[in-house]
Amino acid sequence: MYKKFNIKIIIILITILSSYFILHSIIGSNKLINLKSLLNNEQKFLIKKYIFPHKLPPDIVKELKFIKDGKDIEIIKSSIKLSNNKTLKKYKLNSGFYAGSNNINPGNGYLDFYEGNIFILSTRGVLAFRENLNNNEKNFKQIQSNINDFIGLKEFAIHRSYSIKDLLVSERTIFVSYTEEIKDDCWNTGIIFGTINYENIKFKKLFSSRECVHSIDNIDKEFKANQSGGRIVSFDDSHILFSIGEYRSRHLAQDKQSVNGKIIKINIINSDYEIISMGHRNPQGLYFDKENNFILETEHGPKGGDEINLIEVEKISKDKIQNYGWAIASAGEHYGVKSENNKKKYEKYPLYNSHIEHGFIEPLWSFVPSIGISEIVKIGQNKYVVSSMKNKSIYFFELNKQREIINLDRIEVFERVRDLRFNNDNNQLYLFMEDSPSIGIINLN
Repeated sequence: MYKKFNIKIIIILITILSSYFILHSIIGSNKLINLKSLLNNEQKFLIKKYIFPHKLPPDIVKELKFIKDGKDIEIIKSSIKLSNNKTLKKYKLNSGFYAGSNNINPGNGYLDFYEGNIFILSTRGVLAFRENLNNNEKNFKQIQSNINDFIGLKEFAIHRSYSIKDLLVSERTIFVSYTEEIKDDCWNTGIIFGTINYENIKFKKLFSSRECVHSIDNIDKEFKANQSGGRIVSFDDSHILFSIGEYRSRHLAQDKQSVNGKIIKINIINSDYEIISMGHRNPQGLYFDKENNFILETEHGPKGGDEINLIEVEKISKDKIQNYGWAIASAGEHYGVKSENNKKKYEKYPLYNSHIEHGFIEPLWSFVPSIGISEIVKIGQNKYVVSSMKNKSIYFFELNKQREIINLDRIEVFERVRDLRFNNDNNQLYLFMEDSPSIGIINLN
């Protein structure tokens, strides 16, 4: 009798352990997709956190090992002819950039320039540089850093959308934004900074929000870590501009006491900040046009309604913050549109098509359907380029004297474009293309 009981216990234990290891092998993969679809976000989060807290997708494991090993990043050159008769030169990052912030692309990244060098940064913390891509050097040289002390294995294991969000190199300082866990299961977007060093950079915190959005315990019972914003641009010698998304807590975009759904100006000396504009959903692009004294901002809409907005610097005021309407006004619709299940959502967040009729500032442009809008840069007098991810294109346009968009011209580049930079010295447009992933260069002469 005792022997039979022991055998039963052993069989039960083997069954439990087998189930554990089978499930452990598929967490983070695309296997059993039908089973995953039966679980809501809260159930998936709890399973991930308490049952499989340290299961990382293989691509993230590979990238973290690459960082630890400190290897150089190999590049492979190619080119394509574009529809505007320009040539896109591509420099494929053949190592290092393995893990994107979602499952449909292998490697997100950001780029910037300093002292004639081009810097690149992956969403997992691979930081590297090399001289101008027009010379004959083969590889990017990796720079060691402590980025993964701020965001690393712990955050990446929860979900791949917890990631690095942008890179800015200004003067001798490098700024990096990331999704930060302020307290248990409660998130916002923060910034670290360090002094440029081509061997090893020691980062420390510059901006960390006093508030956060809880991934489960929130008003609307919705949470998206990839609706975090995170774009950083220079403003003046003492300030940077920073975009913060609302993490799908839509009401925060209209809350003047919250930094979420806002563009803020941060003092890089003492970390003080002020809100520049509000009513944003997920701000993806920022450009400060000093010549015209305005800020151009792009943001992801919901189902449709990606926007290009203009923020007037001379109208910046603590008493009357410029308001761009989310989540009251938008050219897009809530996911699931106007179904019975969305009735309460539309009562709370109606998404009026007209912004100005409800007291908000109209976008310069709304893209319906959405293009997966990303960065925006200036390439000449009143001439600009905005990039897209979903539409795998870049859009050239001009602003007339009335500050209206004219001559909008779409050029397909056949990959999702995450980041843009324009090099005034050689009149070249640089793209971070994340399907390969590659650095793209278009000579605009």
